[in-house]
Formats: sequence, structure tokens, C-alpha cells
Amino acid sequence: MNTDSPYKPKRKLTEGSIPKSVWALALPMMIGNILQTLFNVVDMIFVGKLGAEAIAAVSMSGIIMMLIITAAIGLSVGTTAMVARFTGAKNIEQANNVAMQSLILGGVIFVLLAIFGTIFAESLLRLIGARQEVLKLSVGYIRIIFVGSITMLVLFQGSAILRGAGDAVTPMKILILSTVLNLILDPLLIFGIWIFPRLEVRGAAYATVFARGVGMLIVLWVLVRGYSNIHINLKKIKLDFKIMWRIIKIAVPGFIRPMFRSVSSLIVMGIVALYGTYAVAAYGICIRINMIVMKPGFGLGLATATLVGQNLGAGKPERAEKSAWIALVFYDLIMVIVGSLFFIFAPGLIKIFNTNPEVVRMGVSFLHIVTLSYIFLAPSIILGNAMNGAGDTVSPAFITGIAQLGVRIALALIFTKICGLDTIGIWLAVAISIVVEGIVMVGWFSMGKWKHKIV
Repeated sequence: MNTDSPYKPKRKLTEGSIPKSVWALALPMMIGNILQTLFNVVDMIFVGKLGAEAIAAVSMSGIIMMLIITAAIGLSVGTTAMVARFTGAKNIEQANNVAMQSLILGGVIFVLLAIFGTIFAESLLRLIGARQEVLKLSVGYIRIIFVGSITMLVLFQGSAILRGAGDAVTPMKILILSTVLNLILDPLLIFGIWIFPRLEVRGAAYATVFARGVGMLIVLWVLVRGYSNIHINLKKIKLDFKIMWRIIKIAVPGFIRPMFRSVSSLIVMGIVALYGTYAVAAYGICIRINMIVMKPGFGLGLATATLVGQNLGAGKPERAEKSAWIALVFYDLIMVIVGSLFFIFAPGLIKIFNTNPEVVRMGVSFLHIVTLSYIFLAPSIILGNAMNGAGDTVSPAFITGIAQLGVRIALALIFTKICGLDTIGIWLAVAISIVVEGIVMVGWFSMGKWKHKIV
């Protein structure tokens, strides 16, 4: 650690009030995650002014973008777990090394994603059912996002490093700036306001990449200058394959879990696409609305991961477990409140994005069904992240795979092909799979095997 660093940790996460520790970490993480969601929501609102085809294009592109997000999440899971464990054990030198190796791995993943996205963007869009009018709009958008994925990956990893060390405020401030930039640039580049060209759907992609790029540069500056508990020394860059492998062992299952979600979403989007552009638009809108309520959970979940990792590193497994259960209670309360609001005001929420009667009708039916399962979504997010923070990424990945690829897809096909329920059957399948995943996650976490995981 840089001895001249002005950064001073504000709270020791391995002692004192657990609820206070949870919220000290979770509040900035929740705000940061909500802001992250606003990138997509803002894009959707502005693009929505261009018509249903433009919304469908961004919706389908968003599903494919999950490939980038899952790669970033997987690597950040391994990074946070190891940084938190070494920080809890007061081994800052190793925490610094983990941070450096994580960023190097992020660079390698970027190269692979950029090549993959440039070559296969159109094929992936066709695979999930993009029709000609939507395909034309979405190919340019998704290629820009893939080529600019370095900004997302580094921003994710830098934030994961800081969170693992117990600093959730700095990533939040960076995301506030990035979100404001995206909000400003979106209308300028989409509609060609002032001196800017009218780029329509592609403009949303350029705005997002530029805004995240600014955030990426800031987080690197914070780490390099030592304005955090972690310091990366550019004069001592080296490849540590042993540490890389330890990160990868945790990250791969951590990557596979969101990948299961992404593949599930791709398949479900393909099933939804059979019912037309309006169905795709409604599904895309509802996914983004769902993400609004999930983001506070991800914030609480990431806070829980840090608390679990640091407390296990400090030899306090019971405190680690208690932190997870307390965070779960907090998030379930949020889910009850927000789910009720989404259920009541569903028509108004959908109309924010698009006023087409068919889009509104299908979107409302989605929210009226899926919000009923929100209380079961909480344990999946909180307890899954708690086990990730302990370095046990295999168990949550397995449970999510069964629920998302087994239960959800099977029921979606049964309800639509056999029962003839159309999109209602798809929405029911989504809700039931959430219930199954939540119940199983509670049962497995309660067994406590994650406490003995060595990272």
C-alpha cells in the first residue's frame, strides 16, 4: 500500500454492528448499481422515441451484451473474494497483487470479446430471432458495444477491487459521473442535437462506451495513485500465474452463473420473438424494469460478499453468516415494497418506454405475474453473493443453472407449445423458476459448507 495515501478506511468490517456495516457498504453499492441500470434505462427511453423496432433492437442487443456483463461479473467475483479475504487477514501486499492480476486478466478477456463480437454479432442476433428491420438497427449497436467492452471490464474490475477492500463510496462516485455523462450524450448522439450527428440507435452505444470510458480512466487513476486501500504500482507490473489461476478458479463458476442467466435470457428471447416485435419490445422493457428492483439487491449482495470474505479472512465465520441473513431480511423488505408498487403502477411504468397498446398489454401482464415472485428473488441474490464472497462459486452456479436452464426453459416450452398460453406462459415460467431458485438457495446456504472454502 502507498504509505503516502490519503485514504483511511472508515469502518472495520470484522467488528462492531453488523447492520451498520451492511449499510455502510450496501448504500453506495445500491446507488452505484441503480446508476448502472440507468445506463440501459436511459438508452431505452431515448431510443423508444424512434419506435418499436428501435426498442426491439436495443432489447435484443441487451441480451447479447450480457455476454460482456457475465464475463465482467465472473472476474469481479473472483477479484472481490480474494481481495476481501486478504484484506480481512491484513495481507495488503497480496491484495495489491490480486488487483493487478485481475486487471491483466480483464485486458485478455477484452481482446477475446472484441474479436468475437465483431465477427459473430449478426449471427447471434439472427439466432435469437431478430427480423430484418430489427437486425439492421441492432448489428451496428452491438458491434460498438463489443469493441468498447474494455471500458466496462476495467470499470467493473476496478470497482470490484475497491469493494473487496471495503471502499464502496469511490465506485459510486465514479458511476454517478458516468451516468450523468451518458444522460447528456444520449439525446445529443441519438437525435443529432447541436453540432452532433444523428446516429439514432448507434448513438446510444457510442454514448455508453464514452461515459464508461471516463469512469474507467478515473478508477485506474485512483488505484495507481494510491487513493484507496489498494495500490497498483505500474513500475512493478508482473504476471503472477499462480494468483491468476486462483482468481480463475473462483471466477469461472462465478462467470458461469450469470452466463446461465444470459443463455436463459437468450433462449427466452427467442421464444418471445415468435410472438412478434411488440412482444420482444415488451419483454425488453420489463427486463430493464426488473433490473431496477434487482440492483439494490446486487448492492446488498456485493456488500454481503465483502463482509463474508473479510470476516472469514479474520477467522469469524459466524459473523460472516449472520451478515448474510441480516442483509437478506433487509432486501426482502425492499422487494415487498417495490414489488407492490410495480404491480399497482405497471401500466404507467410500461408507458414511460412505449405507449403502443399491445406493448403495454403484454408488459403489464409480465409485471403482474413476475412481481409476485420477487420475495424469492432475494435469497438467490443475497445468499448467492454471500457464498461467492466466501469463494464458493460452484454451488450458486449449479443452483442457478438448474432453475434458469432447466425449470424456466422447460416450463416456457410446456406452457406455450402444449398449454397454448402464449406470452402469459413465458411470464409464468420466469416467475416459477425464480421461486425454485430462491428456495433451493436458502436450503444450501443453511448447510454452511461455504464456511470452509479456501481461496
